[in-house]
Order: sequence, then structure tokens, then C-alpha cells
Amino acid sequence: MCPSPADFTEICAAQPPEPVAVDWDVVEGWLGVRLPGDYKRLAEECGPVELGGFLQVHVPCGDGEAYDWSRWLRRVLRDARGEDGCPVLHPEPGGLLPWGDSADGDLFFWDTSRSQDPDAWPVVVLHRGAVPGSGLLTWHRYEVGLGAYLRYTVREGWQTPTPPGPVIGPLYASRARPDFLADSPVPWVPPVPVPSRLTDAERLLALETGSGLDALRLLAPPPAEPYLGGGTWDGLFAELGTRLPAEYVRLMDLYGAGCWSEWLRFHTPLRTGERRFVTHVEETLSGYRRLRAGYPHEFPLPVWPEPGGFLPFANSIDGDYLGWLAQGPDPDGWPLVVWPRHARQGPPLDGGLVETLLAWQRGALVTPGLARLDEEEDDPVEFAGFRSWEEHAYW
Repeated sequence: MCPSPADFTEICAAQPPEPVAVDWDVVEGWLGVRLPGDYKRLAEECGPVELGGFLQVHVPCGDGEAYDWSRWLRRVLRDARGEDGCPVLHPEPGGLLPWGDSADGDLFFWDTSRSQDPDAWPVVVLHRGAVPGSGLLTWHRYEVGLGAYLRYTVREGWQTPTPPGPVIGPLYASRARPDFLADSPVPWVPPVPVPSRLTDAERLLALETGSGLDALRLLAPPPAEPYLGGGTWDGLFAELGTRLPAEYVRLMDLYGAGCWSEWLRFHTPLRTGERRFVTHVEETLSGYRRLRAGYPHEFPLPVWPEPGGFLPFANSIDGDYLGWLAQGPDPDGWPLVVWPRHARQGPPLDGGLVETLLAWQRGALVTPGLARLDEEEDDPVEFAGFRSWEEHAYW
């Protein structure tokens, strides 16, 4: 029998691991594959477990709050799919199936293509942290299963043959309840399938044939009462010294301020007082000017009210900014531009605001600074959405 962490580690008294009851027939039916015996033994003896304060093995469970094993599984598959050289992933036949992660962001999988017998599945690791001997290697396949791989990582105080490749460790011989659990693990319940909120005809319009606000409304329904703030458009234009594009005004009158797809935040345009629209603009551009002064080649945009200057109106949770280049006296002709947080500055976008939002919500827009859904894993209808701000919201 393959070794289990219970065979070669000591329990962490401050945070002992807790076994969890797993209905393996339900889990394997949901996954569409059987799982290795050493993994099932680990779940039954340890539950979800953290080895050496570093490597975490996830098993089917929840914590009654934020953690759910199936959501973790989906997130790992989405993250891995974006890595260079990514192999085939579950649920594709023979795809890599996740079982763990590390404090350095390493991801651990089984290679389900190697055998019809899950007990013969070897471990594959997406290395993101420093691993002695790994060189520039990112994906590494080991010719050992889960139990043996974990034994190789915990090498503190015992003799072992040379590990089968650049193995993480040696880790302390301890096992503990992982920090990702807010409370004791509870049995996992498969997610209930959610029927689409759109008919087939509506879905076709929302994702392919529709255009403008009609298609956007289908894809991301507007709130019953959009929140704009207590001021007026004329008051905002007077404070700014310019009108804003009519398309933006129409969009805001329909949706108001809020967050698109839990990621792109539109400022409240007509708020009065301290946290008004102009405050956000001034704070953003003050930071941009400082960066431009030190790194002019990396931050080349003119800054409003300079001619053709960047005038931001939205930002992302990752620190990207969306705005206009105020080129010319007619705001309706101003091009959109993204100031990306983690990429070089790109050119202005080709389309208008509604067209850009619609393409992004559909997953069809590829540009630095606007996060893209995984078109193989995410349903655009689920990805799309709009949540209105409340009156007290910061934005």
C-alpha cells in the first residue's frame, strides 16, 4: 500500500487536521473518473491537509463558508490553462486533474492519460516557486503516484533514494488543517446545475447577432434603479469644463455606477461632496503624472486637461484604468484607451464604449488591461453581469 501522510508526519497540535466523510461514488460520478486509492485513504485519515506548512492537499469538502472543493478545482484549471506549455486538462479525456497547491503557487495534478487504473496515475507539477534542479522547467512529470510523491517531499530526518526529479522540499514532517478552511471541513455537496436565464433565441442575440444596448441588456441586465449620485450632468460638465460622450451618459442613465463582472468598476458620476467623480479623476492622474515623470517611455499618455489627455472614468480591481483620450472639442469622437497595470501601454481601442463592453462581456475582446474570461471553461452568460453601487459605496 502506498504511504499516507499519517504514516510519516506528526500532527500539528495547534491546528490538527480533521478527516471528512466523502461519498466517493458521488464525487467520481461528478468528475467522470475514478480516483486513486491513496488519495481516498488520505481523505479518510487526514481530510484536507497541509504538509510542512507549505504543500496543501485538497479533498472533496467545504467549510460551510467560503471554501468549496469544486470551486477550487475549477479555479486551478482556469489558472493552469493560461500557462505556457499547458498540457491537456480535465475534463478533456486524459486531462490533468488537480489535487493540491503550495504556498508558492505551485499546482499539483495527476496525469490521467497514463492508465485506465487511477492508482497508476503519475504526478505532474506546475512549478511556480524555486525548486533546486528545476532550471527553467515549469511543468514536470514524475513517475510516481500521490503517496510516493508526498513521501519524497517530506524528507526531514529520514534516508531516501534520489528523488525522481526536482522535488519540492524537504518539508517538515508535520500535518495540519490548511489555512484555506475557515472552519472544520464538512462533506462536499455537488453544485446544483443552474438553468440558463436566457432562452436559446435570447442567447444568440446576446452573444452573437445582437448589438448595442439591446444586446448588452440581455447579457447584463441593468438594475431597476440605477445609482448616479445626487447631482446633475450639467453640474458635472461645469465642474469638469467639458461635456462627456453622449454614449457614456446613455449607458450611465441605464445602468448607473457599479461593477461589471465583479471586476470593472465605474465611478459614480453625479455624486456630490468629497468622493465625487472629479476626485477620482484627479487622484488617478496625479499618480500617472508622477509615473510619467520618472518613466516617460512606459507612461506615454498625455494627461487631461492637456490636449488629447487621458480622462479616466473606470478602473479594475487589479489597478487597470479605462478612460478617453480627449482629442478635439467633440467628446463623441474621443477614443477609448486602457491604462494597463501589468502590461505596456497599448493603442486606443477601435470601438465605442457600449461596443467595447459588449465585446468584453462576450469574451471576444483581447487587449491588455481588460481581463479575459477563459472561453473553454467559462460561459459568457455566467461571466457577464452588473452590480449597482449603493449610495454609500466608495466608488
